[in-house]
Amino acid sequence: MMSRSRPTIDVSACLLDPEQHPGPGPLCWATVFGTDHPVELEVGSGKGLFLASAASQNPAHNYLGIELSRKYARLAAERVVRLGVSNVRVWPGDARAVLARLVPDASVRAVHVYFPDPWWKKRHKKRRVFTAALLASVVRALEPGGELHVATDVEEYFDVIRTLVAAELRLVELTVPPCKEPEHDLDYLTNFERKFRIEGRTIHRALYKMT
Repeated sequence: MMSRSRPTIDVSACLLDPEQHPGPGPLCWATVFGTDHPVELEVGSGKGLFLASAASQNPAHNYLGIELSRKYARLAAERVVRLGVSNVRVWPGDARAVLARLVPDASVRAVHVYFPDPWWKKRHKKRRVFTAALLASVVRALEPGGELHVATDVEEYFDVIRTLVAAELRLVELTVPPCKEPEHDLDYLTNFERKFRIEGRTIHRALYKMT
């Protein structure tokens, strides 16, 4: 598992610098990725396991991971670079702000939210990333037919998410495909999924489609 950054790895082509964004307007995906392929976005990309796996398996799509922790954003970029994957970019910052201000309308094929921090204490729950405001940004960003993928091990948080999405009439819940057994140690959505499934925890998943 990747836990320490390797400064010798050149991640300049993958790790974006928010300060270099030219202004408050939306991003241009063709400029960000160098292609006009469909874009998928991950909220909270952690160490980049999903980004690396999904982008490797689907080179016809571009993937943007947004990670609040600069340390983890760097690790995610290093993972991608080491694999030689060119269709991933990592943005170190707050996904809520990026989605609200920088993602163009109806420009994203899929949004992935996997194992968001549950912020257990009552006084801290306001820090949760999946809120009505985030959902509104997701709906604005998704193109017609685009998908929202969600997974968490916290049943209470999952119920909150499902309640929020149920009130959004433009999103229709689909049947989630059965969770397959991993074929190797990296055959998981994220590092958290690997940890939780090894511990025997139930993983709650949902899939929604824009009408």
